[in-house]
Amino acid sequence: MTTLGFAIFAYLLGSIPFAMVTSRLFGLADPRTYGSGNPGATNVLRGGNKLAAGFTLLGDAAKGWLAVYLVQQFGPAYGAQPQDAAIAGFAAFFGHLHSLFLNFRGGKGVATAAGVLFGFNLWLGLAVLAVWAGVVWFFRYSSLGAIAAAITAPLFAIAFIGSGDMLTAVFCIALLLYWRHSENLQRIRAGTEPKIGDKKDEAIS
Repeated sequence: MTTLGFAIFAYLLGSIPFAMVTSRLFGLADPRTYGSGNPGATNVLRGGNKLAAGFTLLGDAAKGWLAVYLVQQFGPAYGAQPQDAAIAGFAAFFGHLHSLFLNFRGGKGVATAAGVLFGFNLWLGLAVLAVWAGVVWFFRYSSLGAIAAAITAPLFAIAFIGSGDMLTAVFCIALLLYWRHSENLQRIRAGTEPKIGDKKDEAIS
């Protein structure tokens, strides 16, 4: 199995839209029709169902971690090279952002990125998670926590990973995370960004 094969597998795994799956299982509205319109855990939470949001969060994180774990543990038997785990992690993250099952549109990637980082290095994942949780707890903006995590992730990666393909993958993930949340940052500055716990807005077009 080639590097391309591992990347395609990870991309397909990352493409699974757990926000959509969970919403259907719980009989909830399509998360793309309310709030931010983003198919992710934070927007599912705006629908008022904490359990559904929790399952979405776990599912999105698990697919990022699983993509890395499977390549690390079973890939060598199929010809995996050392860089393939890093490529798989990025491919899973990219799959969440541009899901094959949602016409190549997707979520912001925070939970999936966290799962990938945990797959790369436990301490890296914990450090970035702590930054995200601290910012969210203090400011109640999930998007601000994501931006802070994106900024600090490469710094923690340098400390815990050092160098190599995984470090490159972390930098790429961080850049895309920041870019995906640039509009949120503008809304925070304008005072129009919804906070954690806010209910869903009227349906969007």
